[in-house]
Amino acid sequence: MELVKTISNNKIIKIFLISLLGSILLTISAKIKIPFYPVPMTMQTFVVIFLGISFGYKVGVTTILLYLLEGIAGLPVFSNSPEKGIGITYFVGPTMGYLIGFVFACFIAGYFKYNSNYLNNFLKILLSTSIIYLFGVIWLGTLIGWDKPILQLGVYPFLLAELFKILLLTILAKKVGKFRKFI
Repeated sequence: MELVKTISNNKIIKIFLISLLGSILLTISAKIKIPFYPVPMTMQTFVVIFLGISFGYKVGVTTILLYLLEGIAGLPVFSNSPEKGIGITYFVGPTMGYLIGFVFACFIAGYFKYNSNYLNNFLKILLSTSIIYLFGVIWLGTLIGWDKPILQLGVYPFLLAELFKILLLTILAKKVGKFRKFI
């Protein structure tokens, strides 16, 4: 019985450390902007999907929720914080749908198994990434009105960068999916 408690405690500590490091990685990925056409690219969506693929949906979603709670609590973890505000004020702004989409995208990416079939891996990652944009566009339309060019504002500028990140994740998926064994 004592051995079971020790194993369980070690697993909890491991999950906490992975989630903490993952939230730090997500914060860094949100802050670094790479010049890209037509808008600068962050690697935030890459890290969201990477966490799901690498550690599975349980640890991945835990990490994303920790990140969101840090931001809601006022830590400047989000992409344009503190410039555009912090805490709940920033969270309920135009990017809230995308941020909530992170949770569901990470869940889906973490739920799938990845193998040597690049086409299947690509489609799984494409679906996962699309969830972020689905939630983002729904919130953006609700917030600014459906009469605005929602897709031109919230999707089209990011497509080329997302394709690059999806292709990169497709190449890495089989390798990084092996991290799941260590949890």
